[in-house]
Parts: sequence; structure tokens; C-alpha cells
Amino acid sequence: MKYHLILSALTVGGLASLAGPAIAQEPFKIGISAGLTGYAATVDRAWRDGVELAAATINAKGGIKGRKVQIIVEDNRSEPQEAVTVYRKMLSSDGVGMFISGCVSAGNFAAAPILVRAEVPMVLCSILPQQPAQVKWAYTTLPPAGFEVETRLAYLKDKTQVRKIGVLHDPTPYANLQKTVAEKEAAKYGIEIVGIEQYKQDDADLSVQISKMNSAGAGAILKIGLGGTTLTAAKNIKQLGLNMLLLTSLEDLAVFRPVAEVLGDKFFFVASPSQVRDALPAGPLATEIDRFLAPWREKYGDRDPNWASRGWDGLMLTAAAIEKGGSFEGPKVRDAIEGLSGYQGTTGVYDFSPEVHQGLTINPFVLGTIVDGKVKVVQ
Repeated sequence: MKYHLILSALTVGGLASLAGPAIAQEPFKIGISAGLTGYAATVDRAWRDGVELAAATINAKGGIKGRKVQIIVEDNRSEPQEAVTVYRKMLSSDGVGMFISGCVSAGNFAAAPILVRAEVPMVLCSILPQQPAQVKWAYTTLPPAGFEVETRLAYLKDKTQVRKIGVLHDPTPYANLQKTVAEKEAAKYGIEIVGIEQYKQDDADLSVQISKMNSAGAGAILKIGLGGTTLTAAKNIKQLGLNMLLLTSLEDLAVFRPVAEVLGDKFFFVASPSQVRDALPAGPLATEIDRFLAPWREKYGDRDPNWASRGWDGLMLTAAAIEKGGSFEGPKVRDAIEGLSGYQGTTGVYDFSPEVHQGLTINPFVLGTIVDGKVKVVQ
């Protein structure tokens, strides 16, 4: 009897010792809720690709604390309700322990309560949820909305004679946030907003909104929103024969190139550091961008790196926080990200804290244009 007890104990102990390393080597699953179809497809596909590229780079070096990273992606179709569905699926069926999700703000907002209950943190491409309890579990690599607006207003004030503008925006939370900033800040730059018009992401014609702003005396349009409507707006301006500038918010260069062909030197856009790498001086920012661009260009050539670079940042700063905090547990990862400051990313330096979950606090943007197919920084 005693012999059998000893043998059983040794057997259980042996199995446990064998199971321990196996459990330790299970991949750390990270979920991405992304608009791979719908209006956010261009940016969210790039975001996903950046996260996956960072995962491959991390895994090639042994993973995070010895655990490989597994990326699980679900298409939310750029719809909030679909985002809730895919978040639930990844939590319950896939065992995701962290989210690094895309730019559909409304979808991330809708799913935030689920993640709070599950105690799973998320690093986002979008703006943060509105409720403090939800913000506690959310971080973003997106710079404050005011940075995009201020970059354009400063150009109009310093480099043009335009003092009346229109604001053309889609109904998304981020676009509305930028619109509100423009309303508050324009007067500080000596600029008057003479018209604010909204459009839907699938609108095929924006001439009515543009004509209203032109009739009110607008010499430029601040266009806020993603997708093909930027080209629609450019074509409408040209078709109407208007002498108006079009200044758009951050977007993929694939969207901008045909717009530049339509409007030429009347088209400008907010550009992130990775989009204008060749214009940057040597230093930590350029070095980090190059660390990302080497594998990015090897795999994707000259494809726009902007959104992908911030997806790369999302995973890299998460990995740094886990290494620093020494744990993969949701609450501890959350706390570790809160303690991450001075982290050099591809868009700027991230300084998170318990009070600051939007880590980029210094405006990294410049104003860009496209001349002969090449991106140029507007001086």
C-alpha cells in the first residue's frame, strides 16, 4: 500500500514537472478587432499587418519572457455591433489575454464594458472610451485629436491668406472630436469657421456640402474622416471649378495619391513621422522608425507605413510593459503599461501614467503634400 502511494506521488509529480514547462510555453494570445472590410479597411488592415510584423519580430527573438505571441484577428466590418460580437468570441472561444485593436472607435467603445468585466486590457488605434472605469483598461497609440487640427490651422495662419474655412466631417467619434477641437481652436489662429457639414462614409457626392461652404466664403476645407470620400471631395471641388484648398486628416498614402493628381498644389494632409522618414534628422525617433521599416519594406515594399507603424508600437510597448511588470495577468499588464514612460515609438515618445492613457503628449505631425508622386514636407 505504501509502495503504491509513493509510486502515485512520483507519477503525479513527474507529470506535473512535465506539464509545467509545457504550460509556460503556451502562446500569449493577443486579439485584434479590426475593420478589415467597410470604411476603416485601409487603415485597419495596415494596423493588423503592423501588429503581426511586430509579433514575428518578437517571436524570432524568443517571444515575451519565453512565450511566443499568437495574434488572433477578427473582422468587425467597421460596425460597432459586429465589434462586440468579435470581442466576445475572442474572449470566450480563443482565450485572448490582451487586445491590440484597430481604429473603429465606436466598436471599441461598445466592447469596453466586456473587457472591464473580464479584466483584459487593450491598446487601441482609436480614441479612448468615455467612461473612467473603461479608460482604466484602455490605452491608445493615437495622438490627441487636437494635434491633427492644430497642424492644419497653423499652416493656414502662417503660410496662406485664408482666414475663412469650412469643416467637412464624417459621423465617427474621432471625427466629431476633431470637429469640436476645430470649433474651439480656430479663433486662436485668426481663422473663422463659416460652415460645418457632415457626410456619410458611403456618400458618392459631396458637392452640396462643399458648395454651401464655398458660398459662405470658405477658402479652404478641413476634411475629417477616412476612406474614399477624400477623393470624392477633391473631384467635387475640381468639378465645381472652385479655388479652394483641401486639408485632410491622417490617412493612408494610397488614398492620398489619386487626390493629389486631382488637386495638385491645393491638396495637403497631416503626415506622421514614418510617412516622412527621409526628412527626419538622425536620432532616437529615426532609429526606431528604421527598426520597423526594415522588416516592413522587406515584406511590403513601398506601402504606406503609418498605421502599421503604430500597430507595431502597440505590441512593442505592450511587450516592454510585460517584461517590466513580470506578468501576463490582465491587471498586472494594465498597471505595467500605466508605469511605462519615456518609451520611444515610431510616432513619438509614449509617456503613460495612471492619469494619462493617451501616451503621445507632444505633437509629432507635420503637413505633407505629394509632388510628382513623392511625399514632401510642407516648409
